[in-house]
Amino acid sequence: MRLRDAVRRRASAELTRFRRGGRPAAAWALRLTAAAVASYVVASALFPHTQPLLGPLTALLVVQVTPVSLLASGVDRVVSVVAGVSLAVAFAAVVPLAWWSLGVLIAVAILFGQALRLRANLIEVAISAMLVLGVGSLDAESAGWQRIAETLVGAAVGIATNLLVPPKVASADAGNAIEELSESLRRLLDRAAEELGGSGGRGSEVAARATTWLDEARTVTHEIPSVGAALLRAEQGRRLNVRAVGTADTGPGLRQGLEALEHSAVAIRSMFRAVHDAAYDAGWPDDEIGEAVVAGLAQVLQELADGVAAFGDLVRAEAQPERHDVAAEIHEVQDALEGLHEARARLSDLLLMDTGPVLFELHAAVLATVKRLLAEMSLDERVRRQVRLARTGRTRLPRPAVRGATTLPMGPRNRFGSRGRRRGPRTER
Repeated sequence: MRLRDAVRRRASAELTRFRRGGRPAAAWALRLTAAAVASYVVASALFPHTQPLLGPLTALLVVQVTPVSLLASGVDRVVSVVAGVSLAVAFAAVVPLAWWSLGVLIAVAILFGQALRLRANLIEVAISAMLVLGVGSLDAESAGWQRIAETLVGAAVGIATNLLVPPKVASADAGNAIEELSESLRRLLDRAAEELGGSGGRGSEVAARATTWLDEARTVTHEIPSVGAALLRAEQGRRLNVRAVGTADTGPGLRQGLEALEHSAVAIRSMFRAVHDAAYDAGWPDDEIGEAVVAGLAQVLQELADGVAAFGDLVRAEAQPERHDVAAEIHEVQDALEGLHEARARLSDLLLMDTGPVLFELHAAVLATVKRLLAEMSLDERVRRQVRLARTGRTRLPRPAVRGATTLPMGPRNRFGSRGRRRGPRTER
């Protein structure tokens, strides 16, 4: 049953990710295809009765996700391809194509790329050399200049494609990635709260399950660099991009949201380690006291899950204010923060009781996690952080992110103490 639930949760998450990323992926594939076909048509017109495949090859290598990355690495890509073609032409004029000559060519190409300091594009020198040597080893010398010209045509078409048809600013993709990170944390905390309820307060059972939660928390923190890469693409996508003119920069809000969730994930991971150590300790009470401790901990975990989910929704909504109700998401965050304040008060009271060193250390660790999330998800601090980031980058904040942080009232509680947060997996809105 546990395996089936895990597979179902994973499948649901992957399906949601596919729905969100399908349209941008199709648009990106279309841009690549159009650039490659255009370069082939242009090269065929310049060199009739040939198959100028190096033109579309170079166009695919040159076309970048963002205009600023084109300027940063486009020249290196052109140099790497031209260097590889030149090496292959010179090499074919001296030695025949064989396994040993291919190895020598690859080694020389890599060393040549290192000498040119091509960095990430270094390997493309060897790739281009192998392609030219394989496609035209018999007449490489006579067709060398034509192949270099094809390379330049492909590079020119790739640059023109990116400048004339710039890509869409990827703020929505970064917002979705950050929201998925918060969803991963929310699912982990939800499941931990649910499994604590079935442990009966037994220390061995809690320790065994805490090991699983700790492993998953490590997995979540390992996904943070990929989310940071999506945010970096969104930030770079605005620079030198005519499609970003006249639009508010949501980068500061996304940056603050990622930093807050990153710090929260580390705190949650440390909390699960404290739960594991406390439950594994010989001083853990395997009686009704243990059951009460587990019940209280499950409630705190649920409130943490609500807070993380609400904050992730807010970050995503502010990245796409035209598609989401930012004011409603601010209400949700305020309600979740109210619940975390109550959890902080309960834990502070428990620290004043004589519960023994094991439970004292556990409650102190959980209290530190609650305080960390309260600090990271504070709406006032979020606005201040965005303003500092905006001043540093000289950008303009979207109005909803600045206005709604402290002026909206708290949402009403229901009789169960919940503040209306959604339970279970959420669907695309």
